[in-house]
Amino acid sequence: MITLSEAACAVLSAAEPVEKCRLTRLYAADWREGRITRVGDTLPPARPARPARPQLLAPKEMPRRSYGGDRGRIGLLHALAHIELNAIDLGWDIVARFAHEGLPDDFASDWVQVALDEVEHFEMLERLLASLGAAYGDLPAHDGLWQAAEKTADDILARLVVVPMTLEARGCDTTPATMEKLSRNGDTLTPPALDVIYHDEIRHVAAGVRWFTFVANRRGLDPRAEYHRLLPLRYPGGLKEPFNHAARAEAGFPRDWYEPMARMGS
Repeated sequence: MITLSEAACAVLSAAEPVEKCRLTRLYAADWREGRITRVGDTLPPARPARPARPQLLAPKEMPRRSYGGDRGRIGLLHALAHIELNAIDLGWDIVARFAHEGLPDDFASDWVQVALDEVEHFEMLERLLASLGAAYGDLPAHDGLWQAAEKTADDILARLVVVPMTLEARGCDTTPATMEKLSRNGDTLTPPALDVIYHDEIRHVAAGVRWFTFVANRRGLDPRAEYHRLLPLRYPGGLKEPFNHAARAEAGFPRDWYEPMARMGS
């Protein structure tokens, strides 16, 4: 019988998005319904398989996003779809890469659900791209999100700090303003999709905070102090204001954790 870490590796090894999404749904259902019963200890690849397109560029080489007209919408939707495709892999990677931590099965269940959420997001964005006559892969994209995963592959606390507690939390900060800009430009289709992503991201940040606290406590560390130690080491640019305090509070993210780190990064 396949283990969950083996299932994770199968998803990570699937290059085409349609297969990555199909396998995520299949294995998430198998785990939820008890057909997969063990996490196992199969190590994931250093990098997930990727389709031939899009072309990957350095972040500084990426064109600026626009919010107006079909061209601007396509650029934004494509960039977001690329993030969500990477996020599917990130959900599976954390399950397999840190299986040796011996965490409760609820940890795996949370991140399998995150991967499943990201499938829904990616496919929703793909449909919006198709409605504009475009498709994922038509534009270049950057590899920054997976680079963050590579830099935190050695420590589960570092991974939780950088991915859900920084990158996804940043999405919670910025998405409402993006929705407002799109609505002002007459876009009635993209903001509802972003609203779904926004509310799911709050749950993902909550999972990050919850498991960071659990692991830190299990290691005999003060969670707040460890967050303050790790963030400048693993995300040296610091945090950017303004913060969406309401969303972060809903995720259980204390202000006295993240606010001092914005001042440190300024």
